[in-house]
Amino acid sequence: MMHLFLNGLAASAGGGLTYLRNVLPHLSAREGVQVTAAVSPQLRRELGALPRVSLPEINLPAGALKRFWQEQTTLSTAIRQSGAAVLFSIGNFALRKSPVPQVLLSRNSLYTSSDFLRDVRRRGEYGLWLDTRIKGSLARRSIEWADSTVAPSEAFAQELRQWSGHEVVAIHHGFDPEAFFRDQTPLAADIRQKLELDQDALHLLYVSHYNYYRNFETLLRALPRLRERLGRRKLKLFLTCRLRSEDNPGSYSARVASALVTQLGVTDIVVELGAVPYSLLHQVYRECNLYVAPAYAESFAHPLVEAMASGLPVAAADSAVHREICQDAALYFPRFSPEELAEQVCRIAASSGLSQKLADRGQERSRAFSWHRHVDELLNVAANLLATIDSVRRRRAS
Repeated sequence: MMHLFLNGLAASAGGGLTYLRNVLPHLSAREGVQVTAAVSPQLRRELGALPRVSLPEINLPAGALKRFWQEQTTLSTAIRQSGAAVLFSIGNFALRKSPVPQVLLSRNSLYTSSDFLRDVRRRGEYGLWLDTRIKGSLARRSIEWADSTVAPSEAFAQELRQWSGHEVVAIHHGFDPEAFFRDQTPLAADIRQKLELDQDALHLLYVSHYNYYRNFETLLRALPRLRERLGRRKLKLFLTCRLRSEDNPGSYSARVASALVTQLGVTDIVVELGAVPYSLLHQVYRECNLYVAPAYAESFAHPLVEAMASGLPVAAADSAVHREICQDAALYFPRFSPEELAEQVCRIAASSGLSQKLADRGQERSRAFSWHRHVDELLNVAANLLATIDSVRRRRAS
């Protein structure tokens, strides 16, 4: 029996929650594996009872830095009491002195992104700039503290190797189509009503809460150009967030993006659906014609795989991560160019043949991602780590 301790306390939104929602049930299904998982109260309630998975109540302060320091002083005791043999640190930061061998899952691309640091300086967000630099320093030290580090894509693993000077293993995150498309509960009436407006319009979709690195402003600036190029055909951009700072996680100010919608005269195009339950997201994808991904910093990008699996053609910012995930199932544009974004969307919209070709390629590409395979590879990392440490101990004893 291999006993794992997963520290997922930092996962409170976005990709971190998506990751745990998928990985924990797959670990639970494995014979010979026992899991103790420290997760947020929200996720504990959502997951409920899973075979061979214990979800202890370990509640730490909000805020990454406060949580980091308390983890360093309190989590070791919980790990020892659990009897776990390997620690998986899910949230970018490792324990400095883990009581057991430690695998760090590093997935925050902001710490290596010069674009993000330039962006926050340009916005005058000097507190956020300093916060990112401090966290980045801790994230780099965490790679030193961990016995093994795993990244969700080869492109991001390469960034981390260059940044830290340490070896990093790339293991793609997965996708489970059966689980993703399973829930047929109707969408809330207000969301359904918005999606059903202007059925003949070109429906673009962007799945994200608002933050700076998802590059909403470039997407918004492309809309007047798109409207002009599309002529008589109407245009709708559906967002799974609201452009109000208080309605999004983190400390990102949506004020500029919200004002931009008015300044550009695109209030009739932008449709703010608000947060959609993850289990129902597939219904939103199905109501749209094309997925747009303008983010300038990513380590994996789950919505790209979800969009491809849903049969949507994709227009994505040209980055190594996006190209690795989508390959030839997307058209790419320079990440800060509204003109080229509009051009690629129009190319897809103007050609049913190209749209279908990208959709077919995307559905095929989405099959390359598997949570089952991801968990297999994680367990191999843990088993190899334990075997290596055991071999070292035997050599020292002899």
